[in-house]
Amino acid sequence: MTCHSPESTETIENERRTDTESRVVDSDETRIAQTMKDLKNTGWYWGSLTANEAKEILQDASEGTFLLRDSTQRDYLFTISAMTSAGPTNLRIEYKEGKFKLDSVVLIRPKLKQFDSVVHLVEHYVQMSRTTSKRPSSGASQSLAPPNGTVQLLLTKPVYTATPSLQHLSRIAINNATRQVQELPLPNRLKNYLTDYSYNV
Repeated sequence: MTCHSPESTETIENERRTDTESRVVDSDETRIAQTMKDLKNTGWYWGSLTANEAKEILQDASEGTFLLRDSTQRDYLFTISAMTSAGPTNLRIEYKEGKFKLDSVVLIRPKLKQFDSVVHLVEHYVQMSRTTSKRPSSGASQSLAPPNGTVQLLLTKPVYTATPSLQHLSRIAINNATRQVQELPLPNRLKNYLTDYSYNV
C-alpha cells in the first residue's frame, strides 16, 4: 500500500493542469498560425489598418463591400470593416477556446455560430449575405434596416489589397463549384494548389 502526501498529490495536480494549459496554448498557436496563413492567401486581409484608414477605403464603396484587418482593441485579434446602408462600420471577431465568432451583444452571443478559422467565418457570412441579397424583395421585406432601427450587415464583395492573380481567382471559382477537388482530372500539383486555399471567397 502506498501513501501520497498532500504535497505530492498537489504536485501531480499542478503538473496535470500545466500540461493541459500547455496543450491549449499549443493548439491556440497552431490555430492562429493556420488562420494567418489562410488570411495572407485571401488578398482581402489588410493587416494593421486603423479604423479611420478602413473607413477611407470603404467610403465610396457599395453596400456589402468589406475587408478584414487586425483589431486595434487588445482583447480581439481581428475586425471586419464593412460598408452598410448607414456608412462604414466595424465588427470585431472574438477568439475563445479555439473558435472564432462575431462579437455581439450578450443576448445574441450564444446563438452566433463559431468557426475554426476566420476565413471560414467570413465565407459563411458572405454566403448568407449573397443569398439574402438575391432574394426577390417584396413590399414588407424591402426595408434595409430591421424594425428595431439597427442596420443590416451584408458581406458580399471583398476589397483586395492588390489585384488578385488569375490563378487565385480561378481557385476561388473552382472551390465555389465543387468541394471534391481530389476527384477532378487535374495534376496533383494543381490539386495541392486548390486545397491550399479551400475557400470560395
